[in-house]
Amino acid sequence: MTPSDEATADIAVIGLAVMGQNLILNMNDHGFKVVAFNRTVSKVDDFLAGPAAGTQVIGAHSVEEIVALLKRPRRVMLMVKAGEAVDQTIEQLLPHLEAGDIIIDGGNSLFTDTERRLKDLSTKGILYVGAGVSGGEEGARHGPSIMPGGSPEAWPHIKDIFQAIAAKVEDSSPCCEWVGEGGAGHYVKMVHNGIEYGDMQLIGEAYQLMRSYLGLSNDEMGAVFGDWNKGELDSFLIQITAEILAFKDTDGQPLVDKILDVAGQKGTGKWTVISSAELGQPVSLISEAVWARCISALKEQRVAASKVLKGPDAPFSGDKTAFIEQVRQALYASKIVSYAQGYMLMRAAAEEYGWQLNYGGIALMWRGGCIIRSRFLGDIKAAYDMNPGLTNLLLDDFFIKAIAETQTAWREVVATAAKAGLPVPAMSSALSFYDAYRTDRLPSNLLQAQRDYFGAHTYERLDKPRGEFFHTNWTGKGGTTSSSSYNA
Repeated sequence: MTPSDEATADIAVIGLAVMGQNLILNMNDHGFKVVAFNRTVSKVDDFLAGPAAGTQVIGAHSVEEIVALLKRPRRVMLMVKAGEAVDQTIEQLLPHLEAGDIIIDGGNSLFTDTERRLKDLSTKGILYVGAGVSGGEEGARHGPSIMPGGSPEAWPHIKDIFQAIAAKVEDSSPCCEWVGEGGAGHYVKMVHNGIEYGDMQLIGEAYQLMRSYLGLSNDEMGAVFGDWNKGELDSFLIQITAEILAFKDTDGQPLVDKILDVAGQKGTGKWTVISSAELGQPVSLISEAVWARCISALKEQRVAASKVLKGPDAPFSGDKTAFIEQVRQALYASKIVSYAQGYMLMRAAAEEYGWQLNYGGIALMWRGGCIIRSRFLGDIKAAYDMNPGLTNLLLDDFFIKAIAETQTAWREVVATAAKAGLPVPAMSSALSFYDAYRTDRLPSNLLQAQRDYFGAHTYERLDKPRGEFFHTNWTGKGGTTSSSSYNA
């Protein structure tokens, strides 16, 4: 640090893994003076001598030095691993900060951790922001989607930086806006990641149908995905799928065929499923995407089972081009359901935690920079712009029409996959959800009768107002005392 550096920096970033480094360079490109710090301080010098050479990025070698370099209110962004590392970094910072300073967690923290940290720091006068950042290393460098929430008083002090570095859509709107109080920012990022799980699983199922059922080559499938990317399915994940299928290893063979079919996960999809269960929201497609990754991890068991467990022998016969179009429509319809479920979950969370979420604004934030960016999100934004109180995307006129146009193909693909013995858990669960959601009378009356029969859990009646509960002595031996645990 030189005397000219003192208290002139706009923001500090702690954590110099690829995301942290690229965010710093992005901020520097937009004219902000950034302090770089890492727990292993040698990485600071390596960064300054390498990617940050020739920039106005300042290196710090201690927490005290970070704080001395920052303008007030001090803005410190953490790009460290979620969990204990965040808490440890906050503890190191606290003795050197003062009331009104701002800590921003840009990692994938669980939203309840963000809520806990915010409450604790607010007692010390420190403003706290949980900011979901999506887009991977390329997005961080050239324009991510950023979803900040937490202390509202912090937003005016970080807005210019975040909106400058965020991705921009066609009208130059930044893919970054204030999400809400508490853990809202990290919650929305969590749901984004859950939807990402669903999108990837749906694409994988389409790939499996074309590869294993139709027998298409990687180049042929790459061309199909490339063609799909020109229409309704235009998205980052469809685009990279086409590129992956076309990519050749050093021996000229498709690299994707050499990759072990075991999917990893870092937890955000699981968190989404847990939250959906806690809030009673049937986010079934994302759940199936998580379970699909879990069953992929049973590689040795699957290999052994494949030798003894037999399915149908039903090779494809028909028009491949026509079936490929049906798969495209099934993917599109399933994707609509996935986003509808994700928005159901966010709406339930907003009600539970007292957040005021802007659902059209969230779609805008997701339209650029992030992993699930797609043309499709413009239709979601339009739906919520037209009706901010929309209870479910499936009830919007655009999506009603889209499902009506695709559901015949969707049903044919799910049925064909079942007959061929090919797993399509995300597509089939999406269809089951759609059919359940549009059914005015489900068999749950029988289920509730069973619960009352064996556990006196009570039931409501069609001929009585909602909220009145009844118990029947089904056997004449059960008595009239009922349980008080009924919860519809």
